[in-house]
Amino acid sequence: MQCIVNRRAQFSASHRYWLPELSQAENIEQFGACSRFPGHGHNYVLFVSLSGELNKNGMVLNLSDVKQVIKREVTSLLDFSYLNDVWAEFQQTLPTTENIARVIWQRLAPHLPLVRIQIFETPKLWADYMGNQMEAYLTVSTHFSAAHQLAHPHLSTEENFEIYGKCARPNGHGHNYHLEVTVIGEIDPRTGMIVDLVALNQVIKDYVIEPFDHTFLNKDIPYFGEVVPTAENIALYISNLLRSPIQQLGANLNKVKLIESPNNSCEIYCTELESNSLDVAQNESVLVSA
Repeated sequence: MQCIVNRRAQFSASHRYWLPELSQAENIEQFGACSRFPGHGHNYVLFVSLSGELNKNGMVLNLSDVKQVIKREVTSLLDFSYLNDVWAEFQQTLPTTENIARVIWQRLAPHLPLVRIQIFETPKLWADYMGNQMEAYLTVSTHFSAAHQLAHPHLSTEENFEIYGKCARPNGHGHNYHLEVTVIGEIDPRTGMIVDLVALNQVIKDYVIEPFDHTFLNKDIPYFGEVVPTAENIALYISNLLRSPIQQLGANLNKVKLIESPNNSCEIYCTELESNSLDVAQNESVLVSA
């Protein structure tokens, strides 16, 4: 039976976004505060995902052996290091989150049956790499607070209560929504980026956080005047708000995950569309967790 197992590791390191062929002004314009000398640091958290058949001992691999491989090939070399200098790969392509994931894959692939490398630079920023040349995923996490009422405007109060229960109460209720936006793209061979992170965060702020935060969704967001603002519909709407602006940044929207509460979340997996219409549910994959 095929099984995927995950091993966690961590290391602390510093890095700097700086290209010697650019002037100081050009580096500041390109990388902002991340270009400051002598750099900045993170407590990186690494997840190594491995695939294989279960053996007679009920394991894919001996995780003690896996731990030693990760330590020998990666964490002992990166821990308390300046990433720009530690490996030649980071001198060619800057050690961004997404490129660190790619290079760690290259270092571990000869020794382990990898299916994914995931690395968290902070709890709000992480990258995934699956071994597909220069393609990687980058996720940013943010939040907004909003209220909603689950009630269709064309149904009676009794009908809405039958469908939505106490969530249909007329004065609504609120949530601290956590939003994860994942983009996919090609790692630039010099900057190490799949997208300008500052620009990506600004797009999310402009199109979602500012319009949604501290609102009553049914009344303050025109779209939800006719569409019931379930977590699924909110995530779907956000995915369509973000798709085109993210494409303009040179990446593609891969996933929107909306966490409504610790018990409820949903994910929209996005596909390429011919149209920017909001009525695209048939082109989306929705995963709901309760």
